[in-house]
Amino acid sequence: GYRPIIDAFRLFAKTDDSAYTKSSSAIIKTGDFICPSTGKPCSCGASIANEGPSPTGSRTCGYRYKQISYSEINGSSYSEKELIFPPELLLRINMPLNLCGFGGLKWYRPLRLQHVLDLKSCYPEAKLVVGNSEVGIEMNMKNAQYPVLISVTHVPELNVLNVEENGLKIGASVRLTKLQQILRKVISEHDGHKTSSCKAILEQL
Repeated sequence: GYRPIIDAFRLFAKTDDSAYTKSSSAIIKTGDFICPSTGKPCSCGASIANEGPSPTGSRTCGYRYKQISYSEINGSSYSEKELIFPPELLLRINMPLNLCGFGGLKWYRPLRLQHVLDLKSCYPEAKLVVGNSEVGIEMNMKNAQYPVLISVTHVPELNVLNVEENGLKIGASVRLTKLQQILRKVISEHDGHKTSSCKAILEQL
């Protein structure tokens, strides 16, 4: 059910706007049929040319958006490969963000612990968020308001998980899946009387 949503958003995820501003006649002359889903020349361009322009004057990829009956729930008619996380985003250099929203709402994403402390000093009532589920509950159930939000997910110092002689040091932004992996490793490598708290946390997770 999410695939059509992802396909639709891919239309807006391209940096080359010219792929979506060319007129259909220009595309026909050059022979490059731009698929609205990939932003690249479309493999079904010839069939689209034979069909002629649509009532709206635009041309779309008929192959990718072929209507499929909702009764075909086993997915056997879908021939595309599963979508992967965009490699471009994996290679992108993280940058600190500062966004302003409606009603004076401010959202920050610092990349250093010192920046978090500086922001907290400027906005003592600011809410530090990671998964953000708590904020949603508090705003919906307790009518709480947070005009300033600080996302600490990209702060390296808060993503550290160290196994030390006298215990574990867990950063506030460590992912729960990573914590689970470390807890299992610690439990397997240490005596039971030393890892009872680790077992309890793992069971709770």
